[in-house]
Amino acid sequence: MAKLEDLKKRNMRRNFAEGGLRKWVAEKWVDIGAPKKNGKYQPCGRSKGSKRKYPKCVPLAKATRMTKSQKASAVKRKRAAGNPGGKPTNVKTFA
Repeated sequence: MAKLEDLKKRNMRRNFAEGGLRKWVAEKWVDIGAPKKNGKYQPCGRSKGSKRKYPKCVPLAKATRMTKSQKASAVKRKRAAGNPGGKPTNVKTFA
């Protein structure tokens, strides 16, 4: 069991060494729930007091790989989960 934990830690360190978390944060995040008419996406998030529906944000690279039905499913699940508290609700992109 200890060997398995050591392996997981080593893999995690390797991912961070390759820029895993930094790369993830630096990606361009877009809202797949609000596509523009020209096929592009709005940036992730919304301003305070905005009447726009709750955003489902994913990296642009993932958004371009998703099918239309996958995007619709992810947005539907995100909006169904709602926002009961002050913090955002996380929902899996692929179910």
